[in-house]
Amino acid sequence: MKLKDMVRANRSYRGYDHSVKVSRDQLTELVDLARLCPSSVNMQPLRFRLVCEEAEVERLQKETHWARGLPDLQLPHPGKEPTAFIVICQDDRINDNLSRFQKDVGIVAQTMLLGAVEMGLGGCMIGNFAAGSVRETLGIDAHLHPLLIVAVGRPDEEIILTEVGEDGRTNYYRDDQDRHYVPKRRLQDLVL
Repeated sequence: MKLKDMVRANRSYRGYDHSVKVSRDQLTELVDLARLCPSSVNMQPLRFRLVCEEAEVERLQKETHWARGLPDLQLPHPGKEPTAFIVICQDDRINDNLSRFQKDVGIVAQTMLLGAVEMGLGGCMIGNFAAGSVRETLGIDAHLHPLLIVAVGRPDEEIILTEVGEDGRTNYYRDDQDRHYVPKRRLQDLVL
């Protein structure tokens, strides 16, 4: 698969085939990709908490809040939750500036999600959670700060890329058949 096809396939999925379990080995492989990514000043302060045991996945799912742009919907729908998560944390013993490495977080999250696409999986970056509560739920040490959660599973929903309309609105939406639409700006509108 070409990179552009992988990027197109890498959507923010909010519906998964719950019968397909993601293994610890698969999550470890994704973290191995992340470990090869660039890091600011090559400090490499990020650590990764793998969550794939069913009971732990359920506990973490309750800590996450999905699809702020669709507040009237419960997403994922019951029975369509991901079967694994990777919690990206920063180790404050390496550097305690939690905003400095946000670009590193984005780089590793995108890289892991592209790796998931290559595995026939998909995921979603989740930033809407209470870090202290996630740390407590998973028993993460106090020097590790959850910065982003990446859901991973076999996608089970249709996502359609559309062009931003004349009104300029970029809000994603769902139709009456629960298809998810994601407006994207035109290339000629982005290049300066």
